[in-house]
Amino acid sequence: MRPAPNAVSSLPVFGAHDGRRDLEHAIAEVGDRLPAALAPLARLVFNYRWTWLIGGSALFRDIDPALWGRSGCNPRFMVEAVAPRRLDELAADTAYTARVAEAAALFEADLARAPDASAVEPDRPVAYFCSEFGAHCSLPLYGGGLGILAGDVLKGASDLAIPLVGVGLLYRQGCFHQRLDPEGLQHEFWMPTYIERLPAVLVSGVDGHMLTVSLPLRERSVSLQVWRVDFGRVPLYLLDADRPDNHPIDRWITARLYVGDRHTRLAQYAVLGVGGIRALAAMGIAPGVHHLNEGHAALAAFERMGPLLAAGAKPEEALARVRLDTVFTTHTPVAAGNEWYSTGEVETVLRDVRESLHIPEEFFYGLGQLGPDANEDRVAMTPVALRTSRAANGVSERHGEVARAMWQPLWPERAAADVPIAHVTNGVHTHTWMGESMQRLLERHLGSAWHSRPEDRAAWSGIATLPDAELWEVRNALRAHLVDYARERSVADRLARGESPSYVDAASCIFDADHLTIGFARRVATYKRFHLLLHRLDAALRLLADTERPIQVVIAGKAHPQDHEAKEILRSIFQSRHMPNVGSHIVFLEDYDLHQAPRIMAGVDLWLNLPRPPLEASGTSGMKVAANGGLQLGVLDGWWKEAYDPACVWAIESPDADPAAQDEHDSAALFDLLGREVIPLFYERGEDGIPHRWLARVKASMERYLPRFSTARMLREYAERLWVGAR
Repeated sequence: MRPAPNAVSSLPVFGAHDGRRDLEHAIAEVGDRLPAALAPLARLVFNYRWTWLIGGSALFRDIDPALWGRSGCNPRFMVEAVAPRRLDELAADTAYTARVAEAAALFEADLARAPDASAVEPDRPVAYFCSEFGAHCSLPLYGGGLGILAGDVLKGASDLAIPLVGVGLLYRQGCFHQRLDPEGLQHEFWMPTYIERLPAVLVSGVDGHMLTVSLPLRERSVSLQVWRVDFGRVPLYLLDADRPDNHPIDRWITARLYVGDRHTRLAQYAVLGVGGIRALAAMGIAPGVHHLNEGHAALAAFERMGPLLAAGAKPEEALARVRLDTVFTTHTPVAAGNEWYSTGEVETVLRDVRESLHIPEEFFYGLGQLGPDANEDRVAMTPVALRTSRAANGVSERHGEVARAMWQPLWPERAAADVPIAHVTNGVHTHTWMGESMQRLLERHLGSAWHSRPEDRAAWSGIATLPDAELWEVRNALRAHLVDYARERSVADRLARGESPSYVDAASCIFDADHLTIGFARRVATYKRFHLLLHRLDAALRLLADTERPIQVVIAGKAHPQDHEAKEILRSIFQSRHMPNVGSHIVFLEDYDLHQAPRIMAGVDLWLNLPRPPLEASGTSGMKVAANGGLQLGVLDGWWKEAYDPACVWAIESPDADPAAQDEHDSAALFDLLGREVIPLFYERGEDGIPHRWLARVKASMERYLPRFSTARMLREYAERLWVGAR
C-alpha cells in the first residue's frame, strides 16, 4: 500500500482516538487508485473543504461530468468508480494536475494555521450538538434551516480556526424526498444513504477495533458506532445505531430524521445527548464548551451529571457544575413547536438511562416541565436545555424578545424582559452560498480581504465602485443558469407526474433569461404563507400577463409528512398551474434540497419572505440571495425586522390583527410593491441597457448585509458572548 499522503498531520488533535488514524488509512486506500500526479486528490476526497474552495467542485466534476451528477456530487464515489483509463488521461493533462496541486496547496495552508484560542483552548474544543447537519447535498442529514445553519457553523468555525467538533446522528435514510402527483398531492419516499461510499470513516479505538459506546434504552443495551466526516479543520462525529448486534427496533433509531414515531424520537434524543457525550469521552475529547443547537441534545446534561451524582454530589450541585460550560440556542418561536411528552411516554423509553445515571425521578422531570406545578404531566426538551445551560440565545433580535416571553414561566419571579435569553442573529457561510462568478468579480475589484474577514465591513467597502456593466453581466449569467436548470428540472418533474405531452414539452422553453425572476423557496409550513402568492388572484394574473415588463416565479419547498394543512396549501397552489400565464411564468421545483437551493438563490433577482409575525425565528435564505446580488421583499419578522433598509430593499409591516386581516393587508401590500416599485425599477434601463438604479440597490444591499449576516460575525458573537464565559 502506498504510504498515506501527509493529509492529516496538520488537522487539530482533539483526542487520542478522534479518528485521525482512520482518515490516514482511508486516504491511503484511495491514493492507491490514483496515478502519482493525482495523489493529492485523495486528501481532498476525505475533506469537504473543497466545497467552499473556488474551483473545488469543478475539480471533481471535470473528471466525468455525467458520473459526477449520478454520484450526487460525491467525490469518493467519483474517484472510486471512474475508469482507470480516465485517471491516466487526467494525470497526463498538465493543466489539470496544476489545478490539483493548487487546490491541495490551499488546503494544506488552511490546515496549517494556528488555532484561535481566544474563546476556548485548542485541546478543549466547543462540542456543537445538533440533530441535523446540512453541509453538502451528498450528505443528506438535514431537513431544513436548522441543519443548514449547523452545516454553515462547521465551515465558519474552520475558516476562523475555532476549535470545534460537531456531534450529530447518522441517518441511514436521511430526510424524505418529495414527489407531487398530477393533483398536486405530496408523496414522500426515502432513499438509503450509503455512508460507506461517502468521504466518511468509522472511528477506531485504542485496540484498533471499531470504537463503540452503549446506553440502555427500553430494557435493552443499544450499541453505537461513530463516523467521522471532516469540514476543513472541523470534524463532524455521527452516531449510528445500525449495527447487527442491536435489536432490529433499535437499529431503526438512527434510520430517519424526524421520524414519525414519538418513542423513536425520544430514543434519538438519548442517542444524541447521552450517546454523544459518551462517544466524545471514548475518543478522548474533553470539550471546553457544550453548545446545544436546539433542544434535541438536552439529555447530555444528565449524562454529565451522572458521574458527579455517583461521587456523592447532590443533584443541585451536579446541575450547577454542568451549567458552567453548557450553552443553548433555541430556534422555535412557538411553544407548540417544542414537542411535549407525558411522563409515561418518557419513562417507557428513558427510564433505564435515568436510573443508570442515578437521576432522581422528580429532579429529572422537574427540569422538563414548563411551570413549577409538580403535578404537571408534560415535559419537553427545551425547558431541560434552558435550565441546564449557563447562557441561552434566540436567533434574531425579534426572536430573543419572543423567546423571553414564551419561556417566562420557567422564571416566574422575573418579568419577561429579564428572562435570561439573549440573541445572536443567524448568519450564512458566504463562500458556500455566493456563486463562483460573483466571487471572481469581487476578487478582481475588492481583492481577497473579504475571504479571510467576511464579517469586516471595511473588506466590503469597495462594492459601491463595482462597474455596473460587470455586475450586470454576472447577474445575467446567474439568472441564465437558473433558467436552464428550471427548464431541465421542470421537464423531468412533469414527465414523472405523467403530465400531458404538450405540458411537458412547454417546460423545455419556460422562462426567459432576461426577465425579472422572483424566488420563494422554503419549508412549506402554514406560517410561511405560500398561499399569499395567489391570495389576490386577479392582481397576480395581471402581473403575469404583462408582456412589456414580464416576471417569472420559482417556487420550491417540502411540507412535513404529517402537516396536512401545509400539504393542502401546496396542492391548491399547484392546481393553479393551468390558469392563463401561470404554467409558463411560474414553476414549482420538486424535492427542494441542497443541490437545488444554491441555484435558486444565486439566480433570482428578488426574494420573497412572507411569514406570519412573529413566527419566523430568523430565516437565512434571504441572506444567501443577498450574497449573489438579489434583492429582498419581506414581512418585518425574524432577521428582516433588524435588517430592513429602505435604501436598498422592500418591506411589509404586517398589522397586529387576526390571521385573515393580516393576509388581506399583506397580500395587498405585496402586489402593490411589486407593481408600483419593484417591477418598474428592474425594467428601468439606461441608454446602455443596464438598470443602474436597480444595481445601486444591489450594491447597497451587498455592502450592508454581507458582513452583518455572515457566519463569521455570528460565530465571533458566540465566542465573545457565550463560549468565553465557560472557560
